[in-house]
Amino acid sequence: QVQLVESGGGLVQPGGSLRLSCAASGRTFSGYAMGWFRQAPGKERDFVATMEWNGGNTYYADSVKGRFTISRDNAKETVYLQMDSLKPEDTAVYFCARRVHSDYGKAASYDIWGQGTQVTVSS
Repeated sequence: QVQLVESGGGLVQPGGSLRLSCAASGRTFSGYAMGWFRQAPGKERDFVATMEWNGGNTYYADSVKGRFTISRDNAKETVYLQMDSLKPEDTAVYFCARRVHSDYGKAASYDIWGQGTQVTVSS
């Protein structure tokens, strides 16, 4: 049974930081690029960041570039999203997903999704 489980969400003040984790199991992780998306209430699920299997190429949404950093530990089958300088507009449910197509900005390029973790940025 393939599975992705996110953790690390919570409530943080503007300007603060959070580190999200996504643990994979069931041969979900090996050889695949991984990505993060987010979805705010009433909005579509938006691309945040992605990283290739070998940790080489990384891509970010313009809205998070310079503030968020994606990384992965293949031995632990875990992908991370370090989020710094958080803003209220970063409030959303964050999802990790396994990418199976090259068009990294589209949700349809990802086939396995986690259940999501809530991030709330508020004072």
